Amino acid sequence: MKELEKTKRISIAAVLTILLFIIVLLTYKRPEYLYAQNINESLENLTEQQYLIAQNDLANINYVLVDIRSQIEYDKGHLENAINIYAPQILESENYSQIKDFNENSKTIVLYGAEPNEALAPFMVLNQLGVKDLKILKSKLEYNQDELVVKTAEIELNRYDVKQFIAESIKKAEAKPKPKPKPKPVVKKIIPKKKKKKMPVEGGC
Repeated sequence: MKELEKTKRISIAAVLTILLFIIVLLTYKRPEYLYAQNINESLENLTEQQYLIAQNDLANINYVLVDIRSQIEYDKGHLENAINIYAPQILESENYSQIKDFNENSKTIVLYGAEPNEALAPFMVLNQLGVKDLKILKSKLEYNQDELVVKTAEIELNRYDVKQFIAESIKKAEAKPKPKPKPKPVVKKIIPKKKKKKMPVEGGC
């Protein structure tokens, strides 16, 4: 049970997986939306900007809280003054217009779910579409006897050089695959069997 209660870690692998999901979502379901950034720029933004924000730091900015959980979860309990835009519906015209209005009014859009990983997909979608001033709330939501409890989520710091990882990934993707060498024909060696010498007949008349 203790292992299940541990906060999930945000990792580069998770981000790359989500980016793949975003490509499918934008090119298939919503082709009318055009990228404002390419994938490489989005990944670089994640490594350079502080996109996570603690609840205590919200007092220092002009923000709007967006709960990306389902309507049922939102009704069960949500943060004060938060509006509900379910993650799979974030690109519906009414919801997307609302997001753009927040941007035009110079408000920082702070997304949150049950934990930070849940907000990564909508964050990356909006980020690639050019929505600015986006943050993810560094919080974990739990319930104690149907009462909402908000805790600070522990995020693992990245120990690796992400820029170098991206550069190497691009280099590998652009490199032409080397043609596979043709397998050499297997030559079967025929070993002649030695004939057994006939033994002289023993005895005589």
